[in-house]
Amino acid sequence: MIRRSPWWAAAALAGLMALSSGPLLAYQSEVESLKSEWESVTTELRGGERRDALSRLADQAEALAGRHANQAEVLVWQGIILASYARERSGLGALGSARSARDALERAVELDPQGGNGSAYVTLGALYDRAPGRPLGFGNSNTAEQMFQRALEIRPDGIDVNFYYAAFLHEEGRLDEAREHAQRAVEGEARPDREASDEALRVEARTLLSRLT
Repeated sequence: MIRRSPWWAAAALAGLMALSSGPLLAYQSEVESLKSEWESVTTELRGGERRDALSRLADQAEALAGRHANQAEVLVWQGIILASYARERSGLGALGSARSARDALERAVELDPQGGNGSAYVTLGALYDRAPGRPLGFGNSNTAEQMFQRALEIRPDGIDVNFYYAAFLHEEGRLDEAREHAQRAVEGEARPDREASDEALRVEARTLLSRLT
C-alpha cells in the first residue's frame, strides 16, 4: 500500500519553496539587468561616457553584493564590472577598482569553483596580467597564467578565454601559442547572453591574429 503525504504537507513544502526561491529570483533579475547594461556600455559607449556609465554600474553592483554577499553570481558580475571600470580609470583610482574586482572574484570562486562558467577566472587572469607588480600593485604573470589555464579547462572554446590568453601570451613573447589561441578566439562561438561583447572580442582577436601571422 502506497502512503500518500497529506495535502497540507505538500502545501507547506510548496510554501517553503516559494519563500526560498523568492530572493533568488530577485537577485538573479538584478544580475541580468547589470549584465545587459554592461553589454551595452562596453560595446556602444566610448571615452568619458563609458567611464561614467561604468562608475554608476559599479555602485549598483556594490550595493547588490552588499545585499547578497554569499551569492557567487553576484560577486562574479561585481568583479567583471569593477575590472571594466578599472580599465577606464587611471592612477591609484584604477588600482583601487582593480583590487576590489580581484577581491570580489576570488570570493566568487571560493563559493563556486566553476567561477561563473569560467568568467571569473578570465577576468582574474586579465587583472593579474595588467596590474602593476609589487610593491605598488598585485600583478603577477604566473598567477595570470594559472587563472587563464583554469578558465580554459572550464570553457576551452570561449572567445573571451582565448582572446585574453592570446594577448597575455603575445606580451610574454610566446608567439606560436598566442597565434593558436587568437585563432581559437576567432573561430569560437559567441554566448547567447554575451553575444555583443564576445563579437567585439572576436574583432580584436582578428586584429591580433593579423599581427601574429
